[in-house]
Amino acid sequence: MEIDMVVFKRIAAALAAALIALPAAAHATVSGVTPLVSTQWLEDNIGNENLLVLDIRSEMAKSGKDDYLKGHIPGALWSPYPGFWRTSRDGVVGVVPSISTLEAELSNLGVDEDKTVVIVPAGTSHTEFGAAARIYWTFKYLGHESVAILDGGHKAWVAEERTLEAGNVQPQSALFVAEPNQDLIISTDEVAGRINTSTILIDGRPEEQFLGAKKHDKATRFGHIPGAQHLDNASFYDAQANRLKPLSEIAALLPANLRETEEDIVSYCNTGHWAATNWFVLREVLGKDNVTLYDDSIVGWSQRADLPVAAPQVPAAN
Repeated sequence: MEIDMVVFKRIAAALAAALIALPAAAHATVSGVTPLVSTQWLEDNIGNENLLVLDIRSEMAKSGKDDYLKGHIPGALWSPYPGFWRTSRDGVVGVVPSISTLEAELSNLGVDEDKTVVIVPAGTSHTEFGAAARIYWTFKYLGHESVAILDGGHKAWVAEERTLEAGNVQPQSALFVAEPNQDLIISTDEVAGRINTSTILIDGRPEEQFLGAKKHDKATRFGHIPGAQHLDNASFYDAQANRLKPLSEIAALLPANLRETEEDIVSYCNTGHWAATNWFVLREVLGKDNVTLYDDSIVGWSQRADLPVAAPQVPAAN
C-alpha cells in the first residue's frame, strides 16, 4: 500500500506540473552541483527556474527574519532552523519529523523532484554549519539527491560584495514526494545491536561531554555509548574562515581506522545535530558510503535505562 501511495503521489505531481507548465517551456537543469558549492557557482546559477535557495539564518547564529528581510541572496526563501526541520517524540528532542510532515512543509516551500536546493547558513560557527548539514542530511534521507550547502554561507556572500535583495520572497507551492533512504538513519535498538561488533561508533560532541564531565540538559546520564570513539565535529571547521577546512586537511584529521575502514560507521552526538557534520564530512565530502546517522543520539540513548553508558572519565592532566 505504501508503494502504491508513492506511485499515486508521483502521478499527481506530474499532472500538477503539466497543468502549470507553459506548452513550449523546457526545464533548465542545474549542472555542477556538489555537496559544497561556491559563491561564484551560486551567482552563476541564480535565476535558474529549478534552483531553490534556502536561507536558514536563525537565533542559533544570532540572526533571523529581520536580518533576512534587510538583505538576502536574490530569490532565497527564509526557512529557519530548527523550525519545522526538527521535532520531539517520546521525550527525545531534535528528531526528524514524520515523512508526511516533511512532505507537506517542503511542498509549501516549492520543492519538487526537479529542484536543486542550496542551503545557506549564516556562516558564523561550526554549530551553525551543523544546522546546514542536518538539513542537507534530511533532504538525502527523504531521497532528494540534488542538494548542496553554500561554502562560507551568507557571510562569505556578503564579504565578496555580491548582490543582495531586501524584503520577503514568497514560495510557490509544489508537490514534494519523499522516497526515504533508510540506510541513512539508524534507531536506538539498531545501535544497541551494533555494540561489540565491527561497526564503528563516532561521537561528535566536545571532549568534555564524551568523557562525561558535562552533558546535554536533556540527557539523563553522563558519558558515551560503550565502544564509541571521539571525533569532535568542530575539528573539521575553520573558525577563522568560517567554512569547512580544505579536503586535504579534513582527510588528515581522520583517525587511521576511519580512513581505511570498510565497516559501517554510525555518527551520533546529543541530538543528531553535530553528528550531521561528521556524517556530511565522512559521506559527502570524503565519499564513504557506509555512514549512517543516529537521530536520537545520546539524549535518546540515555533515557533508556536498559542501555549501558560508558562511565565518566577524568581527562588526563596536560
